[in-house]
Amino acid sequence: MASGFFGHPLYSDQRFNHLKVGVNGVIGTKRKSEESFYTGNPNFLYVGDEDDNKTDLGQDLSISPFYPQSYSSFSENPTSPWQLLSLANKPFTQKKIKRSVSMPETTVVNVNSIPRSNSTNSLPKLRFRDHIWTYTQRYLAAEAIEDAILENGLKVENKGHVDENHEMHLVQLLISCAEAVACRDKAHASTLLAELRANALVFGSSFQRVASCFMQGLTDRLAMVQPLGAVGLVAQPHRLNLIGSEKRDEALRLVYEVCPHIQFGHFVANLTILEAFEGESFVHVVDLGLTLGLPHGHQWRGLIESLSNQPGQCPRRVRITAVGQCASRFRIIGDELETYACELGVNLEFSLVESSLENLKPEDIKTYENEVLVVNSMLQLHCVVKESRGALNSVLQIIHELSPKVLVLVEQDSSHNGPFFLGRFMEALYYYSAIFDALDAMLPKYDTRRAKIEQFYFAEEIKNIVSCEGPNRVERHERVDQWRRRMSRAGFQAAPVKLMARAKEWLGKLKICEGYTIVEEKGSLVLGWKSKPIVAASCWKC
Repeated sequence: MASGFFGHPLYSDQRFNHLKVGVNGVIGTKRKSEESFYTGNPNFLYVGDEDDNKTDLGQDLSISPFYPQSYSSFSENPTSPWQLLSLANKPFTQKKIKRSVSMPETTVVNVNSIPRSNSTNSLPKLRFRDHIWTYTQRYLAAEAIEDAILENGLKVENKGHVDENHEMHLVQLLISCAEAVACRDKAHASTLLAELRANALVFGSSFQRVASCFMQGLTDRLAMVQPLGAVGLVAQPHRLNLIGSEKRDEALRLVYEVCPHIQFGHFVANLTILEAFEGESFVHVVDLGLTLGLPHGHQWRGLIESLSNQPGQCPRRVRITAVGQCASRFRIIGDELETYACELGVNLEFSLVESSLENLKPEDIKTYENEVLVVNSMLQLHCVVKESRGALNSVLQIIHELSPKVLVLVEQDSSHNGPFFLGRFMEALYYYSAIFDALDAMLPKYDTRRAKIEQFYFAEEIKNIVSCEGPNRVERHERVDQWRRRMSRAGFQAAPVKLMARAKEWLGKLKICEGYTIVEEKGSLVLGWKSKPIVAASCWKC
């Protein structure tokens, strides 16, 4: 996908936003008949973010140059915008992807002509462990055949064009399936999911892999959809298809080691905290979530080492208070940190508040006079962003009452909390396509680390965004501007992060693949992949 979907003209911000104008605001669509919906001309309304008191009429999505008209094939509609996209100028970096025997030449079928079934029981859920070996063998066999063809001087023609068409067809299938799920058309959505299962491979190209994650999310959401005429979704379990904690923990560790996302947050946070602690004797860090519960407390090991090596006198007492529900894990991390600090001559006190952020009380955080307090939130606060905003406001009010010298906020920089399902779906598809494209560039095709990161970490986020609603939807990522409005309402003032030069130097020293960027956006530092924002770090004062 580095040169296919991600490099395709559709992937540009301008064209993506063009498509999103219609998709982001589907409201009250009632079909008089299936034909009138898929071939008709429904009106769409674009609605601003949930805190804005304004609405703007958006264009009809069916006349958008990127809308899959009536689920029709390219061949049946020679003026189809999808066909025009495939004939557009090639991206400046074209990467040839070998096709497995399980990924046939792209043949677009008019899915409306496929017989529909009223049952989804015939569609088994994709199980990652069941497919790894199968797909590996298929790819090895396909590569052996293609290598033999090349050795004999034969040509594989138009392969890049086929791969590009295949990925654009996947885009069309995903959007069409999301629309069918949103309209509670279970029969048509089931047909589209069957085709997605045959083409969205967990060991395919980067877009095939991300498509497989969205396909899983759509499958889960479809299972909860009520028939037309009913309201909302059926009751959901607390966490849908929850993977084993050991697998997720391993995937989180790999994300930290391979991707710069979390390390970027640690880098900005620690430099900001060191500046706040300069010249102070008694310092205190309140860490929400203890940086995701990563083993060994990497962020605070770096801070302790920096405090022990800084010019002048080391603080007489350093306190770290972890807030979260993983008490046993946090206690192990705290004991390791205290031992490590002792070895470096730093007096560290570790304490634990066993509570969710939503149930946190002001008296839970013990503070002392004459100590400088900072609050650290690493990919945590988006989990308490709800429709009513009450939960987040409560947490921010408690933090404000603590009067920290600085609050460091690191969050995913994308709009995955919009009021409409299709809008969230498109935003998430755009965002995670960039992440999977970066993983494609950093790790080899058959690296099991990449498979674990994608299927046990990012896939879980995707499925939560796509399949869950209400309290079960916790992955409610928002953009920098939205966080700025939320923080201002809670009484915080932005403290610009002036670390651009040092951040770029840090990124260069990581020696990862080219493509990652760091830019400043309204006082925040944003880590991105090929200009697509991924993670934003900001600082706030009372």
